[in-house]
Amino acid sequence: MASRAPYSHRDSMLKKRDDLEDILEERRNSSDLRYALKCYAPVLYKGLTPCKSIVLKSMVLESDQLRYVINQVSKETGEAADVIQEEALAILEEMGHRLQLSTVRFFAFALSKAFKALFKSVCVNEEGIQRLQQAIQEHPVVLLPSHRSYMDFLLMSYILYTYDLALPVIAAGMDFMGMKFVGEMLRMSGAFFIRRSFGKDKLYWAAFSEYVKTILRNGLAPVEFFLEGTRSRTCKSLTPKLGLLNIVMEPFLKGEVFDVSLVPVSISYERILEESLYARELLGVPKPKESTSGLLKARKVLNEDYGSIHVYFGQPVSVRSLAQGRVNRSQFNLVPRHIPQKPSEETQGFVNDTAYRLVRAQEENMVLKPWVLVASLLLQAHYQYQGGVAPQGVALEELTEHTVWLRGLSREFGAFLHWPDNMLPSDVVSSSLSLHQGLVRVSEGRVWLALVEQGPAGAGDPCGDAAPEEKLFAQAVTVLSCASYRNQVLHVFLRPALLAAAIHTTPSAKKEDVFNSFCFLRNMMANEFILCPGADVQDFDEACYLLGKMGALQVSQLQVAATCGGYKTLNFLTAMLDPFLQGYQVVCRYLCEEAPEGLTEKQFVPAVRNFSVKLLLAGHLKHCEVLSSDLQKNALAALLRLGAVQRVKGTEQVTLKVNKMSVNSLEDTLGGKLSTQKSVLARL
Repeated sequence: MASRAPYSHRDSMLKKRDDLEDILEERRNSSDLRYALKCYAPVLYKGLTPCKSIVLKSMVLESDQLRYVINQVSKETGEAADVIQEEALAILEEMGHRLQLSTVRFFAFALSKAFKALFKSVCVNEEGIQRLQQAIQEHPVVLLPSHRSYMDFLLMSYILYTYDLALPVIAAGMDFMGMKFVGEMLRMSGAFFIRRSFGKDKLYWAAFSEYVKTILRNGLAPVEFFLEGTRSRTCKSLTPKLGLLNIVMEPFLKGEVFDVSLVPVSISYERILEESLYARELLGVPKPKESTSGLLKARKVLNEDYGSIHVYFGQPVSVRSLAQGRVNRSQFNLVPRHIPQKPSEETQGFVNDTAYRLVRAQEENMVLKPWVLVASLLLQAHYQYQGGVAPQGVALEELTEHTVWLRGLSREFGAFLHWPDNMLPSDVVSSSLSLHQGLVRVSEGRVWLALVEQGPAGAGDPCGDAAPEEKLFAQAVTVLSCASYRNQVLHVFLRPALLAAAIHTTPSAKKEDVFNSFCFLRNMMANEFILCPGADVQDFDEACYLLGKMGALQVSQLQVAATCGGYKTLNFLTAMLDPFLQGYQVVCRYLCEEAPEGLTEKQFVPAVRNFSVKLLLAGHLKHCEVLSSDLQKNALAALLRLGAVQRVKGTEQVTLKVNKMSVNSLEDTLGGKLSTQKSVLARL
């Protein structure tokens, strides 16, 4: 068992994290208009002056790379080069940002008002801001925030304006450009708009990539984009997309700049604005189209409390340092720099490892609130009562006691937990329940999830006389919303949870057998969680170290065995993974028992959802989370990656070919019968 370690978990666990300051505190005590109209003169890379958008577009059009692609497309299509160049200019006009300080000042004023109404605080690590300020002056900078809300890119620019830092140029989807007035205002505050996909359109790819690289090569502004590519509806980190990361690394790899600084940024919301919207999307309700009228209708959120936001600017990561000993840059001298090249396998491996490292850094610096612990325990309590037993909720005192226990466990595992030390634990838990009162019910000293079909005595049926399917979906909205908060802490428990599940499913206590089971589960879940390829041994060692440190396991060279006092921890951890394991088993069962010949990927998610609804209503499943389209797609991606399912190209469409023997084997290895793990609350 040997593997190169792409990151060091113990260093990250032991590091001292910066203190955080509330930037809204000053806004509450001074004029927002004065703030918006303040003198704003940020320091740029090497003291450069800002570049006007028309000059930037001209630089891109005149670049050797875009000229080369224009000539290539001209030869391939027979169109005159001048015509192709006009197309390239049209792409740049559609795409390009057009920063105007007057618009930035308007947003500064409007967002101050909105943030003060929505949030108790917006806390930022000022040491991270100082590191960023230094980095911007030394090298081209790329900002890589986590992405959980529409609010993210507005928030980033607001913070940089507050600290007199250069505003970023932000990659945004074309959906926003279609919003009347708002789209143009976003463009004038630094957004540039790119299509969600452009396939084999060489001209578009060349114009887009050259636009980004020209900004970086010349240090015109920090570039900002989301590594995950889209908002995470589940609040778990998504598998990173490599396209833009490849682009921003290229100027260094080709020797056009000395270095590029990559800055991971972790944005943590105590309560997410899109909470129930995300849950409904996961259940198949189409995402509302971005529109100005929709934005205006959303003003009612200003009357609600969304708690705190914490924004943590991580250590700038030097591409030069990362590439040392990993990438042979001489390969880029074999052909002229302006000729596009497909990245080599070595380069792709380097970019992929870097992407995972950056997402891990985002996860480690996520500032977790007490509610994520409370939500984790409430979900386990909720699932414990599925199967015909009327729930009585959890006693508030008991919930507080277990939350304090979980606080200790999460801190031992390296969580960056923001727990108010000046409050009693009971007050902290009560405050969390109050903020999330749409998801929970509190009565007579007991707590349970809202929209549970059978509430405690006297609670009634909140779903009324609705059909069973409607009641199930109403319940699922609450469960998936609550799960989105539990998911925020999953990265802290993930590796120990995989080990706990491996121990649970392995009859033997032999270390080799437990390791093999751990590797199987880790490989199966590689589309579900951020698990760096090739780090099996390191992740296993980390899990053994953490659980051994907690006294939950005894680990020797030959054996891994649970201790008498470790069952509480191990039961909690296995229950954390249980919804995902059950979801994957349901997908396997559907493909083996129900899937028709000629099933397409488009048909797959609705079909699995219908199958899951039947099993849930019949009482054969307990986890509403199996209805999540995100989980279903990840399970299919895993089966495709493992070769148990294959895509078959037909004359009209692509269908899925199922190897039932392989899928059955995977289902059995996941745990055989659908899991019935008991929660930590029920085992105490």
